[in-house]
Amino acid sequence: MSRIPIAFASADISALARSLRDQLSALGETPSHVQMLNMLARAGGHRNFQHMKAELEAAPATPPPGPPPEPVNEARVARAAGFFGPDGVLMSWPSKTSQQELCIWALWTRYPAREVMDERGISGWLNLHHAFGDAALLRRTMVTMGLVTRTQDGREYRRVEQPPPPELKPLLARIDARATA
Repeated sequence: MSRIPIAFASADISALARSLRDQLSALGETPSHVQMLNMLARAGGHRNFQHMKAELEAAPATPPPGPPPEPVNEARVARAAGFFGPDGVLMSWPSKTSQQELCIWALWTRYPAREVMDERGISGWLNLHHAFGDAALLRRTMVTMGLVTRTQDGREYRRVEQPPPPELKPLLARIDARATA
């Protein structure tokens, strides 16, 4: 039997315990693994384990519970989009840290995943995506923010995969819309 993790929850733990007690006392011996699975399934209101598994596989997937998504700060998105030219190039460096971070995130999305670059390579790549001539500033900011890792000697730079802020998607949409207009 394959080992597929199946979540098990009971709305009434007392009823679950009572059902298991009754089933175990009726059995009179230590149950096997399959018998125990069937007992748990029956205590949860299913005919047996296979029935419970089939119901779970047929049920639509629901996203795991978590915090609600953060609201998007449209004003921050609009201000950050103003730093990008019509071709999607970062034209100037924002003075506010919150704007800098959002602009760096936009550059991070263009950084090739799983590609290792040396310092000269990442500086050349950054020069293609900005127009104010300070690749070192952008490179250091990406490393400081944890979006890129670098070896101690600077020979290897790698993109670090992580969830972006909620404002990134609308920012990229604005940059792309301006580029296609």
